[in-house]
Amino acid sequence: MPYRPIAATLFALAAATGAQGQNGPVIRHSNTPPGLILQGVTVKPGATTLYLSGQLAAPLDAASKKPPAQLTVEDFGDTKTQTVSVLNKIKTILAARGFAMADVIKMTVFVAGDPKLGGKMDFAGMNDGFKQFFGTADNPNTVARSTVQVAALAAPMYLVEIEVVAAK
Repeated sequence: MPYRPIAATLFALAAATGAQGQNGPVIRHSNTPPGLILQGVTVKPGATTLYLSGQLAAPLDAASKKPPAQLTVEDFGDTKTQTVSVLNKIKTILAARGFAMADVIKMTVFVAGDPKLGGKMDFAGMNDGFKQFFGTADNPNTVARSTVQVAALAAPMYLVEIEVVAAK
């Protein structure tokens, strides 16, 4: 293999990873082949960035009078249901600040083990919920994402917590 300067190698790598939107303030770097999540994102100087704290699901029955100490996983749903709930909450928070789900560039997802699955995380369920918001006709963008299983979240009824960074 012939010698190639590092800068040329890095340029070729950037081209091969499918950097998109290179003229805007946010550059999304696709995986090769493109997949569910991005390889990374570059945010140029001058972009507006919003960092959201981790968000948890809302109860399925918003009118329930059940005391918080009595709530269980059944009151919030499975991993997919909680993922959709959290992403809807994030969508609302973003909109209130002038952002959209298409502006999300980085996501960290914390998934607790589901007692109904013997304490294993439901990664497929989380992905199914995620796919309702990213890589869709309404939002063709996807994000750089990390997903980790945690021993527990803020309370035992929560299976999913998501924090995001948005930029535009």
